[in-house]
Amino acid sequence: MVTSDTFAERAFRFYKSLASPRVPRGVTVMNPYVDKRVQRYVRLFLDGYFSDNRERTLILGINPGRFGAGITGVTFTDPVALADECGIPNDFARKRELSSRFIYSVIKHLGGPDAFFRKFLLSAVCPLGFTRHGKNLNYYDDRKLERAVTPFIAASIDAQIALGCSRERVIVLGRGKNAKFFRRLNDGHRWFESVHPLDHPRFILQYRRRQAESYITDYERVLSDAH
Repeated sequence: MVTSDTFAERAFRFYKSLASPRVPRGVTVMNPYVDKRVQRYVRLFLDGYFSDNRERTLILGINPGRFGAGITGVTFTDPVALADECGIPNDFARKRELSSRFIYSVIKHLGGPDAFFRKFLLSAVCPLGFTRHGKNLNYYDDRKLERAVTPFIAASIDAQIALGCSRERVIVLGRGKNAKFFRRLNDGHRWFESVHPLDHPRFILQYRRRQAESYITDYERVLSDAH
């Protein structure tokens, strides 16, 4: 795909265009991209790592959480990682998120952010997050929510492929419900030739922390095979 603008510019337009879908009563949509401060940091991140027209492989989590992308707008990147790993000082509270800790350990093993983001785009099956009663809610935790946001999810995958992402393969984080949902959707839309699931970072650090190095090796193997 030949375009006059960069991957960074296309991605920034995508994030700014995200409009909160209609959701069931009691569910709140987190859309950090309507915040001017978040937009500024997202633009700095994209300009720093995506100012080119290289093709990327999509890595899809579930949906943003309150302490990572729900704050920074950068997937799997909490305020500490944004500053210390990506070199983008920010005025967010320096909170850590388990998933961000694990992902940046993987990124370090793969050569650091410069090398990693030349090849991959971190995103989510659902690019906006949800809360209920002030707690994170996965899109698949509520069947009504899942049904309500499926068209939004499908449209966002179409849009992210159009940014310049490979259709050869996609990596999905969350071997259970997230991978099952996405495989079913991919079967219908035929976006990607193959779907490669990995255990979700939060699951690893919450329930398998002692085996974290083994999981990092699994990530390295799958991500290295993607390029």
